Amino acid sequence: MTLILLGIFIVVGILALAQKYPQIQNYRWLLAAALLLVFVLAAMVKIVPPGRVGVLILFGKVHDCIPAGLHFVNPLLFMELMNVRTQEIFEHAEAPSKEGLNMVIEVSCLFHLIPAEAPRVFSLIGPNYEQVVVKPQFRAAIRGITVKHEAKDLYTSSRELIASEIFAGLADDLQKRGIEVEKILLRRVQLPTAIVEAINAKLAADQEAQRMRFILDKEKQEAERKRIEAQGIQDFQRIVAQGLTDQLLRWKGIEATRALAESANSKIVIVGGRDGLPLILNTGPDISPQKKD
Repeated sequence: MTLILLGIFIVVGILALAQKYPQIQNYRWLLAAALLLVFVLAAMVKIVPPGRVGVLILFGKVHDCIPAGLHFVNPLLFMELMNVRTQEIFEHAEAPSKEGLNMVIEVSCLFHLIPAEAPRVFSLIGPNYEQVVVKPQFRAAIRGITVKHEAKDLYTSSRELIASEIFAGLADDLQKRGIEVEKILLRRVQLPTAIVEAINAKLAADQEAQRMRFILDKEKQEAERKRIEAQGIQDFQRIVAQGLTDQLLRWKGIEATRALAESANSKIVIVGGRDGLPLILNTGPDISPQKKD
């Protein structure tokens, strides 16, 4: 539109100059038409850079949007560029906890404009949708979620749960407005010093309690192992005792006597010993070590 208006002004100027300079009088309309055609063709060409979409506007009414690239459109259309790349909002805020403690929290929100929703966003919100919608909604979501949790939850492993709740609360509201939330990053939480020390002491106590429970479980397992081992020894002794009879012992004694009698060592065998077994006396040299004076 701007180029067309500029072309019209130039054409009017050429026609006015033609009246003062007779030498271009015969070519004034041809020259004016050529210049006007150039400006019209230039107005038809629209180039949308990467990461943007072009919202087309005709006489104050939004019509459609075009993606990145080179396009030929109605020369009367005006184009407004809208960013559809991933953007970040960083929020450094003081938010209350469930106990009423004021905490300093740093959170980032990654989001982008849905390309197909660019005309509606431009019509209802405008090109500055980040400041108008995203930031206020983001701040409200942070305070709405932190007030439901205790301060220790923001300091321990529950941080991911809180970030997920902020994402869930924010994504639905912005999705209805044509903006998609990608991720919520909970960067830093600063609590009062007394609260941090109390949380650390509680965590240390919990770790110590878990260690003691582990030791007790280990001792119980060791006691159970020893009981099973003792039971096995007792069962073995009972089984062996049941199998040791007088006849078996006499038979083993006879076998031992026979083996000794057949050996080459000097011995005296006395028949008629106790339990009917012979007595064997060694008459060979004493090979035990002698004491030295």
